[in-house]
Amino acid sequence: MSDFKIGILGFGTVGSGVFNVLKENNSEIHAKTGINFKITSILDLDQEKVTAITNDPSLLASNVDEVIKKSDVVVELIGGTGIAYEFAKKAIESGKYLVTANKALIALHGSELFELAKQNNTSILFEASVAGGIPIIKALREGLVSNKIEWVAGILNGTTNYILSEMKNNGLSFETALSQAQQLGYAEADPTFDIEGIDAAHKITIIASIAFGIPLDFKKVHIEGITNLQLKDVTYAEELGFRIKLIGLAKKTNNEIEIRVHPTLIPESRLVANVDGPMNAVLVMANMLGPTLYYGAGAGSDPTASAVVTDVVDLARSINHGSKTFHIPSNGFETSNSKGVSFKAIENISTGYYLRANFLDSAGVLAKITNLFAEKNISIDAMHQKMLKKDQKENDVIIVVNNALEKDINEIVDKIQLMESNIGSVVKLRLEEMAK
Repeated sequence: MSDFKIGILGFGTVGSGVFNVLKENNSEIHAKTGINFKITSILDLDQEKVTAITNDPSLLASNVDEVIKKSDVVVELIGGTGIAYEFAKKAIESGKYLVTANKALIALHGSELFELAKQNNTSILFEASVAGGIPIIKALREGLVSNKIEWVAGILNGTTNYILSEMKNNGLSFETALSQAQQLGYAEADPTFDIEGIDAAHKITIIASIAFGIPLDFKKVHIEGITNLQLKDVTYAEELGFRIKLIGLAKKTNNEIEIRVHPTLIPESRLVANVDGPMNAVLVMANMLGPTLYYGAGAGSDPTASAVVTDVVDLARSINHGSKTFHIPSNGFETSNSKGVSFKAIENISTGYYLRANFLDSAGVLAKITNLFAEKNISIDAMHQKMLKKDQKENDVIIVVNNALEKDINEIVDKIQLMESNIGSVVKLRLEEMAK
């Protein structure tokens, strides 16, 4: 192979990063592969930016057909599921290889696109769609191929992790921490996808498919964001020895699978609990190896671009050694692993819980709460009552249980909510030990 020709759709943060990685590390990549990687066309609305960065007007493409015609692999970095989806389909139908960093595209349309690629004797690679520069897809699909994956859990969104870190470390409110994240460029002007957990849900959908060999099904993910999280709960959690993180979790027990995203209390002794700032971390529990942790930059120009370029290199190597397509199936399984598999509804999961209720000072409150748990045969591991101050007429009661059924906890919450001395809404957060 003389040159492996690359066409880029979208030249924003990651697209320009791909150009930079290939420029800066060209000799290193060639020494490792013996292949010349050459960008032949770039399609972006901001043509002046493309020319300013590349200093090569000949790379400008006027339409997607031109990119497809000039390339061996089309790198889609537009994002979203609108025009990016249409361009991706067109590239695949033209028999071109596709590399993408687009988690929404894969989570929502991946199964369709994988089948289309199979029909057109081509391949799709998408390492950069999950956890930026962290090679978690490669780890699950290749490094842990001899293991059965029991569960995967991780911090998959840097924006929310930065916000939660600032709340914990500097005592900021959610609103203040979000504003700070926006000022620093960690959060978009409209941060909805991040703070409502949607971005992390796209990523855990992809991880679950690769971990368990199941079809991509975003609709099966239970999603809760961090918008309602209060600073006092972050503080109380730390006093109890926990840190709160927005966790994406995929677990398989027998033939039941649960996939969920929500704020989660994690014991402070766990490594993942100490991942701060905009960083990502993914913890994988494999039946033979045990737990392994993958940590690094989950976003940013060069980290994400490095994952994109790695996909391009892997693809070129596979083709250079005589394969017409990439030698590993998209989700790592030659045959479906979903026969007889069912998805567990959120009310049927079992995990730990943190509850906080606010009560007017009243006798017998703790006894009544204890009885509610006893009726469900749930052991209370810790119960704390925050002492009243002189000018207060109410106090917080915090309850921690290490294992309970969600629907039982929901019934208890409903009954606490109806107690005469209760004020406001009961807060419920899940707790994960992150250990075998």
